[in-house]
Parts: sequence; structure tokens; C-alpha cells
Amino acid sequence: MKAKTNKIASKRFKITKTGKILRARQNSRHLRHNKSKSQKRGFKKGAQVSNSFTAGIKHQLPYA
Repeated sequence: MKAKTNKIASKRFKITKTGKILRARQNSRHLRHNKSKSQKRGFKKGAQVSNSFTAGIKHQLPYA
């Protein structure tokens, strides 16, 4: 039986060519007027997922 991709994980995470897993930064959606311009610019960059979570995410994304 084929492994199924977890659709939530596929929308939240991106796997780079070198195998790193990127996620969106937190605190970037609401109350942006209280945040500085440099903070808001920083939200555009993805953050790398810590190594303790990578095995679980790769298990959820078998074809990525």
C-alpha cells in the first residue's frame, strides 16, 4: 500500500534541495502595527525546523 502525504504538513513545511525543513515564523499575522519594520521584514524569511522534529515531518511527507 502506498504511503499517504499528510496534507496539513505539506502546506506548512517546505523541504529544501539540501534536505532542510523550513516553516513560517510565528507572531506574523495579527497586531502587526505594534511591531517594528525590521521585525515585519524578518517574518518573510522562513525559519528552519529544529532537528528533534525533522524525523517526524519527513515521515509525514514521504514523497518530498
